[in-house]
Amino acid sequence: MQAFTVHKGLVAPMDRDNVDTDAIIPKQFLKSIQRSGFGPNLFDEWRYLDQPGQPGVPESARQPNPDFVLNQPRYAGASVLLARKNFGCGSSREHAPWALEQYGFRAIIAPSFADIFFSNCFKNGLLPIQLPEAVVAQLFDEVFAFPGYPLTVDLPRQVIVKPDGAEIAFDVQPFRKYCLVNGFDDIGLTLRQKDKIQAFEAERLARMPWLAHRQVG
Repeated sequence: MQAFTVHKGLVAPMDRDNVDTDAIIPKQFLKSIQRSGFGPNLFDEWRYLDQPGQPGVPESARQPNPDFVLNQPRYAGASVLLARKNFGCGSSREHAPWALEQYGFRAIIAPSFADIFFSNCFKNGLLPIQLPEAVVAQLFDEVFAFPGYPLTVDLPRQVIVKPDGAEIAFDVQPFRKYCLVNGFDDIGLTLRQKDKIQAFEAERLARMPWLAHRQVG
């Protein structure tokens, strides 16, 4: 998993409440057995006019919706998503943070998130930041007013730095912060104990050697 320490990026505003995971990555794209390739289909039903979108169709063959925020030139290359309340609601599909991360987003700022989506973000290298609704509303006003509006997200210090240098503090659970700063997903955390696991298995096999034999037939 990609570690997150300090990230500066262009902000894109998703000015909708209750954006659910089916909007983030529609259900037809969940057929893939791989954990890659979902970025082109992020927000597919809003991002393209030719619907329904189907897996395997290249972006060059799609018809972009010019009114959708991510298709507007001023937000090209955005890596910080500004959202409204209850972002990531709906089904618990892990493909939603996969699609956001693979599109290029590193952080999402919103007044509130759905619980499972919030947890899945941390497990996939994406930082969800919850701020008071009034603070988020002010950020929306500034993003709309100033093209090319960037934010710097400093996870070790737990602050967002605005273009004028003003800082906004945010909370993050210490263990989640530790994992994200170090790039540890669940597998990575487990592999840090590889020597202890191997020693345990060797000791157990020495005490119970019959565990090494498999019944055939």
